[in-house]
Amino acid sequence: MLPTHVLAGMLLAAPLARAAPELAPVGFAAGFLGGLLPDLDMYTGHRRTLHYPVYYSVLAVPALVAAVAAPSALTVGVALFLLGAALHSVSDMYGGGLELRPWEGNSDRAVYDHHRGTWIPPRRGVRYDGAVEDLALCVGLSVPLLVLVDPPIRAVVFGTLAIAVVYTVLRRRLAEIAAAVIPLLPAAFDPYLPERYR
Repeated sequence: MLPTHVLAGMLLAAPLARAAPELAPVGFAAGFLGGLLPDLDMYTGHRRTLHYPVYYSVLAVPALVAAVAAPSALTVGVALFLLGAALHSVSDMYGGGLELRPWEGNSDRAVYDHHRGTWIPPRRGVRYDGAVEDLALCVGLSVPLLVLVDPPIRAVVFGTLAIAVVYTVLRRRLAEIAAAVIPLLPAAFDPYLPERYR
């Protein structure tokens, strides 16, 4: 789920809290935004339009080298943004498939690999977004962040964790609500609905 991705992106900046505390806020923000970016394609080709498991990873390597060689707000921000986006895109293959009810396990599509031109199948290490194990992972990622970050960023971590709890509680109900509401929508909405909702 998105809260897990953004907390994972933030956690990538954890070494900065000790090594370069003046760059830590930029790193945490960039990791958060990088973890967020891929899911901005939620309604336009989800897990394909902005998910690039290979290309984000390739771009992150020179960006990370630049950040280590010449640490600045810009180099650290770019590196952690790309690392957060790469981690999000790669980790989606370890979740459930791309379907309205991923707990049913009917989809063979986890994330699109643009480099090979094919869908990567779900590995289901986390059964689906919003599953109990997803929430456990989210909590686990938040603990070191809560220890390392200052109060303004700590509030972001707590807020993200609260969203994760609510989403986990409502996840299955949201799919049922969508399944009930979508047939009632006028046909004019069809082009705007993600494929998994049809």
